[in-house]
Amino acid sequence: MSFLETWQLRAAFARRLSDLYGTEVPAYVTLLEVTGEVNRDVMGAQGAAAERLGSIDRVTAERHGAIRVGDPRELRQVATIFAAMGMYPVGFYDLREAAPTPIPVVSTAFRPIDAAELARNPFRMFTSMLVPEDRRFFDDDLGARVRTFVGARRLFPDELLDLAARAEAAGGLDNTDADTFLALATGAFALSGQPVDRAWYAELTAVSAVAADIAGVGSTHVNHLTPRVLDIDELYRRMSDRGITMIDEIQGPPMWAGPDVLLRQTSFRALDESRRFLEADGTTTQGHLRVRFGEVEARGVAPTPEGRARYETAMRRTAEAAADIADRAAVLAREWAALFPDTDLGLIEQDLAYFTVTATPGAAASDAAVSDAAVSDAAVCDAVAPGPAVAGNTGTATTGAHAGPAARDGMGDLVELVRSGVLSVRPIVYEDFLLQSAAGIFSSNLTGKGTVDAAEAGVPRDRQWMAAAIDREIRDPFELYAAERQASLDAAATVLGLSGIRLPGR
Repeated sequence: MSFLETWQLRAAFARRLSDLYGTEVPAYVTLLEVTGEVNRDVMGAQGAAAERLGSIDRVTAERHGAIRVGDPRELRQVATIFAAMGMYPVGFYDLREAAPTPIPVVSTAFRPIDAAELARNPFRMFTSMLVPEDRRFFDDDLGARVRTFVGARRLFPDELLDLAARAEAAGGLDNTDADTFLALATGAFALSGQPVDRAWYAELTAVSAVAADIAGVGSTHVNHLTPRVLDIDELYRRMSDRGITMIDEIQGPPMWAGPDVLLRQTSFRALDESRRFLEADGTTTQGHLRVRFGEVEARGVAPTPEGRARYETAMRRTAEAAADIADRAAVLAREWAALFPDTDLGLIEQDLAYFTVTATPGAAASDAAVSDAAVSDAAVCDAVAPGPAVAGNTGTATTGAHAGPAARDGMGDLVELVRSGVLSVRPIVYEDFLLQSAAGIFSSNLTGKGTVDAAEAGVPRDRQWMAAAIDREIRDPFELYAAERQASLDAAATVLGLSGIRLPGR
């Protein structure tokens, strides 16, 4: 009997969920068609250069989904299901603080955390949890009723949770159990045909349409499923040409001539979906809801903390200086160009983004790229922290294979080694999300702005709180990117006979 490993479960689930969402939201099929057309055209025009942020096979298969749950119990169960697929919580996002429309949820993203696993299948699930304890959104009475409603429902069958726990422990499932697991997991995120209590849903919608989508029904569902495109501006144009109504703008960094950084996202607007409603007199009627939409993303290189801070600065300055969309685009482009260099080497020199490195075959480090002072073993240990091996960056040469000045006990300078051609670089793909982009897309697809009482105090929620609530570590994405970079620096230093490679400013 065959055995499906966690990554195979992840890949199969992503395919099944995509098929399901296509039947539920036909415009998503159009989005996939246009995404495929754009990606093929970019590959035809750019060739291998189009794959600098991942192979076309990876980009074609890539998806991220979004779901919403109501309390820590449901979030713990979701964590178990995704752990069965090799997906773990990374990052913490508090959309209650988002502009222009605060949303009463906190979120994390379940995804693979190892570079090799991401290369196999990078499926991610952005997962939001309602915070009914936050008095800025819910008064005591409504918050209590939300908690009672959510506490009484059962989103995931016991058989699914049992199979998920077994898969996590064993690293996968045999073929029969895998098929059952995948069917139950996909079914758990299908749109329910159960009627929606109209009065209850309307009461929650007055607070937030997202709150209604989470706690106004007895089930959860995929809120959106997002493919990856290589030219998001061209996709936006082609979708509009097909008569698909897109949101007003592309969220995230601007289009520019330099390296893509972080994440750019857009979507078509949420569509009216036929739903049954339970009326106050007990009868059932037919109506519509607008809660689901089609998102698409273009990913860039992962920023360092300083790079992320510059992104936030550009967004803040843009928000302060511009009101309408045309002005925002112009201001953001100007701010971005002032804050970010337009080459990979420039990003490395200012330590604004994460790259892996490999030693160029036959190259040797020059004196200019190596520290004149000898470095003690203790100093090397302090400067070069151990990291996990990174697939494709271990090198093939042995220690000291590049003879000459680099073979002494000295530290190499990353910038000089790259500038001289001794090291080649490859960007580390940004695998995570942006608070303002997520909030912007959520807000663009809401039927109303809801209500927020700024005079009330919010309830504290942070990454440590969520980790304790679900009894799982929530990884810091910066630490994951830094470890991947460091592993490649260690491998390259070994190949070059260096005791380490120094980062800019270190």
